[in-house]
Amino acid sequence: MVRLHTQQLNIGYNDNLIVEDLNISLPDGKIIALVGANGSGKSTILKTMARLLKPKKGGVFLDGKSIHQQDTRKVAKDLAILPQNPVAPDGLTVEELVSYGRFPHQKGMGSMTPEDKNIVQWALEVTGINEFATRGVDQLSGGQRQRAWIAMALAQQTDILFLDEPTTFLDMAHQLEVLQLLAKLNTEEKRTIVMVVHDLNHATRYADHVIAIKKGKVMAQGTPAEVMTHQMLWDVFGIEADIIPDPRSGVPLCIPYGLASGSVSGKPKKDSVILDSNEENATLAVAR
Repeated sequence: MVRLHTQQLNIGYNDNLIVEDLNISLPDGKIIALVGANGSGKSTILKTMARLLKPKKGGVFLDGKSIHQQDTRKVAKDLAILPQNPVAPDGLTVEELVSYGRFPHQKGMGSMTPEDKNIVQWALEVTGINEFATRGVDQLSGGQRQRAWIAMALAQQTDILFLDEPTTFLDMAHQLEVLQLLAKLNTEEKRTIVMVVHDLNHATRYADHVIAIKKGKVMAQGTPAEVMTHQMLWDVFGIEADIIPDPRSGVPLCIPYGLASGSVSGKPKKDSVILDSNEENATLAVAR
């Protein structure tokens, strides 16, 4: 089942067209990773699908209707977005930040109902930050702060969650902390998670569906095993790399060793990933 898809989507700023004739469908209940080089249009696509940008042509469709023609409050109950490097007002506590996620559901003067408070508490608990509820957002570590923002998005109670580079500027431990949380939310809460990812190995490890973008066009999409090929790495990222199976999960891992322009052969090597035949569906496994 697909609730969200784009059709003949053109996106740009002023006269600069960044994305042209984009057609993608986001599978429900999965983790979808958008990958590509800097400036490929990943974040622009994400923002447009989340209704932060208006397309020049074509559309984004949610449940068969143009998302840009639907009521704003209704859309905010269906999807939430966590942009890059969000900034909280000075002095805001974690609980206050998370409570902002209830805004689309509030009526009248916007006071919190008992149900709203219960959902905020649930969001704090499921993200593991309830012990920091009264602490200032600016007093949290990078990983804790990102979890607080994710908790706010969860408090919106949406089925679809967009994240633009959720691990940017985080160290390795905090990156894993955030990605494992998202995997848990997908598995236990059945949320559809769409994220822009720079690290290809994070994409193949945590995503069910990968979409590779170059200059606003889809170059490859499918399971990690289907997308992670030498040809895709050559075409999209301009690199040569070895592709090996993860020793634990079997998903393909990228080990880059040079730029494509520096290749003697002038073409990518053939794909020859060897997977353990004893691990059924190893390439489709998700290490969580």
